Amino acid sequence: MPKFFINHPVFAWVTAILISLAGVIALLNLGVESYPNIAPPQVTVQATFPGADATTTEQSVTQVIEQNLTGIDNLLYFSSSSSSSGRATITLTFQTGTDPDIAQVQVQNKVSLAQPRLPSEVTAQGVVVAKANAGFLMVVGVTSENPRIDRNQINNLIASQVLDQISRVSGVGSTQHFGSEYAMNIWLDPAKLQGYNMSASQVMSAIRAQNVQFAAGALGSDPAPEGQSFTATVSAEGRFTQPEQFEEIILRGNANGGTVRLKDVARVSFGAQNWGFDTKYNGTPMGAFAIQLLPGANALSVYEAVNAKMDELARTFPPGVKWFAPYETTTFVKISIEEVVHTLVEAIVLVFLVMLIFLQNFRATIIPTLVIPVALLGTFLGLSFIGFTVNQLTMFALVLAIGIVVDDAIVVIENVERIMAEEKLPPREATLKAMEQITGAVVAITVVLAAVFIPSALQGGASGEIYKQFALTIAISMGFSAFLALGFTPSLCASFLKQHEHDSHEKPKNIVFRTFEKYYGKVERSYVGVIGKQVRHAPRWMLLFVIMVVLTGFLFSRMPTSFIPEEDQGYALAIVQAPPGTPMQQTNKVMDQIRSQLSQIPAFQGMLQITGFSFLGQGENVGMAFIKLKPWADRDMGVEDFIKNANGALFGIKGAQIFVVNLPTIQGLGQFGGFDMWLQDRTGAGQDALMAARNQLLGIASQNKQLTQVRPNMLENAPQLQLKVDRVQAESMGLSVTDVYTSIQLMLAPVYVNDFFYGGRIKRVNMRADAPFRTGPESLDQFFVPSSLQQDANGNPAMIPLSAVVSTKWNSLPPSLARYNGYSAVNINGAPAPGTSSGQAMTIMEDIVNDQLPDNFGFDWSGMSYQEILAGNSATMLLVLSLVVVFLCLAALYESWSIPVAVLLVVPLGMLGALAFSMLRGLSNDIFFKIGLITVIGLAAKNAILIVEFAVMERAQGKTLHDAIVSAAHLRMRPILMTSFAFIMGVVPMAISSGAGANARHAISTGVIGGMLFATIFGLLLIPIFFVVVRRLLGDKMDEQSKEYLEQHKRDGDQGTTPAH
Repeated sequence: MPKFFINHPVFAWVTAILISLAGVIALLNLGVESYPNIAPPQVTVQATFPGADATTTEQSVTQVIEQNLTGIDNLLYFSSSSSSSGRATITLTFQTGTDPDIAQVQVQNKVSLAQPRLPSEVTAQGVVVAKANAGFLMVVGVTSENPRIDRNQINNLIASQVLDQISRVSGVGSTQHFGSEYAMNIWLDPAKLQGYNMSASQVMSAIRAQNVQFAAGALGSDPAPEGQSFTATVSAEGRFTQPEQFEEIILRGNANGGTVRLKDVARVSFGAQNWGFDTKYNGTPMGAFAIQLLPGANALSVYEAVNAKMDELARTFPPGVKWFAPYETTTFVKISIEEVVHTLVEAIVLVFLVMLIFLQNFRATIIPTLVIPVALLGTFLGLSFIGFTVNQLTMFALVLAIGIVVDDAIVVIENVERIMAEEKLPPREATLKAMEQITGAVVAITVVLAAVFIPSALQGGASGEIYKQFALTIAISMGFSAFLALGFTPSLCASFLKQHEHDSHEKPKNIVFRTFEKYYGKVERSYVGVIGKQVRHAPRWMLLFVIMVVLTGFLFSRMPTSFIPEEDQGYALAIVQAPPGTPMQQTNKVMDQIRSQLSQIPAFQGMLQITGFSFLGQGENVGMAFIKLKPWADRDMGVEDFIKNANGALFGIKGAQIFVVNLPTIQGLGQFGGFDMWLQDRTGAGQDALMAARNQLLGIASQNKQLTQVRPNMLENAPQLQLKVDRVQAESMGLSVTDVYTSIQLMLAPVYVNDFFYGGRIKRVNMRADAPFRTGPESLDQFFVPSSLQQDANGNPAMIPLSAVVSTKWNSLPPSLARYNGYSAVNINGAPAPGTSSGQAMTIMEDIVNDQLPDNFGFDWSGMSYQEILAGNSATMLLVLSLVVVFLCLAALYESWSIPVAVLLVVPLGMLGALAFSMLRGLSNDIFFKIGLITVIGLAAKNAILIVEFAVMERAQGKTLHDAIVSAAHLRMRPILMTSFAFIMGVVPMAISSGAGANARHAISTGVIGGMLFATIFGLLLIPIFFVVVRRLLGDKMDEQSKEYLEQHKRDGDQGTTPAH
């Protein structure tokens, strides 16, 4: 192949241009995102039991459905919550890569089996099964500068004109409206009802009977009598549209012509359907809604589509009404990708400078520099074929690939330059001879670097998806690199280089090059001398190697673990929980205090506060805030420091528990940064015992300095008024238990009656007692139910006060009950303290549960923590498999079992450097570090191959084992140093970068730099020792086989078969 391209330089250029053009087209069509579809797909099941408390909902709805969730493919875990509002939510999480549509169908089938056992009130409301995605893509805010448009009107505008349209945007999974649309509210006066001897049930029946849409039919329609001259549709008065029409509803008519109308017993108003939320941005009231993605949807594409749709809808908004996005996750995506692109450019420049210093020839340097864009564009072409996107993972891989793709070209260029300088051959002949020598090495290097990533590409789960993005990206780039090194690069060498007229390689004219050569020559001579001596004293050097291997194992076992590093995404999240029973007005005051305190921190830019809603649950005493930080370039404070300062500033606020936390790095893997534990009641000890164990766990964790912000992800117990009906008394007074509870529900709960038309849309009619009649337990004295046995003086059913048959008792009960994998459970969140990894924090929490809590309580992990456990369990096996695959590939290439051993003995040296550098920087053993470690394995083996390959050829020329390895080390020192330092300098910009996504860049680059430094420096010293020791231990029988290899190699010309044993 090299000979063909050398003889056809135009063809070589055409091939490179076609690869580049196809790569550009592919790049323009690739999607852009922060991370690929890593988060496991989720399916939610939602049901509502009107009027039920948390315990009733759990026992009647949640557990009934859960017990049928068996035999579902690829299910990882499921959790559920049952709220005191009667709402049951079950979230099922599946393995990464599972088709969410198939998962949804399977869950729907299981729920259908449970429906016959659900209460009729639940099935009447409907059980919804839907695909879900944890976390918000963005929050859209709508504000008004028009004083005539209040927040209720804004929320109704959102509900009526916006939500349906946004929900239809491709990729949008669901919307969460932090407000309410309009409704017709019927406010009952119990005293007036009692005065008219009427019940709430009678009022609801009258509304339903009169606020109805009738189909009246038609006149003259077929069959019609002979001579019918016309046809006409008959329309009747439809549903009411105005409060005045509802006020005139007749509840009862008397024989004397008198009537009781709705306005006689109730107040009718047109207003919000509920008052559960309050939203502000920087103190300005607004309407708002959040958007969640469908599983697998591209965040940037959906964000742009939502923006376009909102701009379109805004044209129909009333004057003065505007929209904006106070919270969105895509800025981080865009800037983090931009930062990696800047790093990519910086890496190319640094690699060019390193090559120029070593080659000292601009023409020679420009050749591998031309290979870089062609190989990278070819990689984009490959990514498009396998369905990858431009994301942080593929871009990281490309930055690493820059130093790798030039390796092959550098090996070719350096060998051609050496032959031209030493043998005074013209470029074409020098290139042909160089390719005869190093084609085998190029093939071997490519195979090794591609093979080392094969096990990574076969991993499953979220961690496997991360490995796969790196592995296949680098493997594709290596494939193009090898192709170009065997075709495009030798063609350029033959046609672009100039024959050396003088000994320019040894005596450069440029002072920089001359100075470099002066010191490099000293180092090279010292190196050759040292190698010549130490090969004769191999055992003592092998003892040093054994010590380094032991140290590597020790550091690896001591290095703290984590899944992926947390990132500064430009936002922090505040979770607020006031004492149970706190009204929304008071919670709002706390939120305002939070904003006032945080605004004093220099990095603060704005705050979106949502009162009444939190990831903990809903209620008037909870809230959360998305805190927007200034752009990364405009602040010195990172998000970790901001969170620390914020928690310190908010500690003094009275009347609420406040935690400021980081957001999860990967959307869909949890709601917060840190760890995500579930404490489970494994034996049915009960809610009280579970809460006692929870409090014990939190108490112990709060004393541990390696943990911080350990808290329950749930609402604290709230006051609940328990009602008990005296059934005997009720029956004796002519009241059924159903009548009693129905009357209570109709008075205290906003009960849905039916619908009305407003603004071209159907809206709800709700009914309940007016505010002054539901202030406390004494309100029951004002609620009356007609008796079926007793009559008053006028012969009408007697009105019995509910207090006559209902007793009350105050309790403190949880607003919601949680379950995890079928056990009653409580979710515990927290974070490692500075200097502690997430893996260490998780181990501490596990030890507390195992050693200090009662035996009937267990634990489990979810979200990011679950994925960390999975990744940790497979990490060691992954490294072993990578080594095994590389060994087998080398054995096959060299038809030898000994040469791969000599090559792979260098791997621990690279691992030691990676561990040392990462630990000195305070980094942990996460997925990015492991990817860097795998990369180091391949690159360290590459250095060894360059020396061993030439040693084999020198032995084939008849040199002794000692002379062969010394000669090979001498010849290969310069290309090894050049390729290694080109790679290292290409990675340095990642290691010193800052801003969006910097932590991930540091995690992968630091270990790679350390690993390559150690693998290069110590490898140059010890690879000759490894080769000699292995050959002596396994018998030095290379002469005949090496000669056979050389003869075969010459017969094959530039086909470059690999050397024999």
